[in-house]
Amino acid sequence: MITCNGPILIVEDDRNTSRLVETYLQREGFSTIASYDGEQALAMARSHNPGFVILDVMLPKVDGWDICRQLRKDSDVPILMLTAREEEIDRVMGLSLGADDYVVKPFSPRELVERVKAILRRTQSRPAPEQTVLTHNSLTLDPEKHKVTLSGKPVSLTSSEYKLLEALMSSPGRVFTRDELLNRFYDHGEAVIDRVIDVHIGKLRQKIEANPSQPQLILTVRGFGYQFAEPDEE
Repeated sequence: MITCNGPILIVEDDRNTSRLVETYLQREGFSTIASYDGEQALAMARSHNPGFVILDVMLPKVDGWDICRQLRKDSDVPILMLTAREEEIDRVMGLSLGADDYVVKPFSPRELVERVKAILRRTQSRPAPEQTVLTHNSLTLDPEKHKVTLSGKPVSLTSSEYKLLEALMSSPGRVFTRDELLNRFYDHGEAVIDRVIDVHIGKLRQKIEANPSQPQLILTVRGFGYQFAEPDEE
């Protein structure tokens, strides 16, 4: 059974839509709380420590983009964006701010619940029999502690960014195609766009590279994909 470490916070100003989503989630055994504007959502996120956030983009007072941005300053809670816009740039924007996935309105409540389950499946940590600390000069990834540090200082990553970095660091020099990396995160039949990996790579570079415009750690292999630098390549 898929579990959630805390209530699912539904941030949606259309109360009918909010109640419908709550009903379907509660049928699956999830606890839910609801907010109808951006300011209230931020306050509830602080006071209730939700285990998942379903976040509409168009909200009164504070929009979904700003909420996502503020949540990501100090939390890696899974976030599913709801948007009425179908343009790719809007979907990419949500992912670039740290959202884990998106659903375009109008949507099927059953599909939304399955998206929530899929995100929880891939973001919940799975114990491994042996977990080796991965290091590259001043960058360290500790799988047991689920912690990344750079020059001894903690680096805040979303769950998707962490999994991507772990995959790359575990095989330095290996070239991963975008499809290989996508399959590590979206292995339950979700429809995703190719640029998802590019967005996560860009965010990772902002956080771990000395000069993100001239990356020395996460390297682009044109026409193929990405690789993590071998020790003598930095």
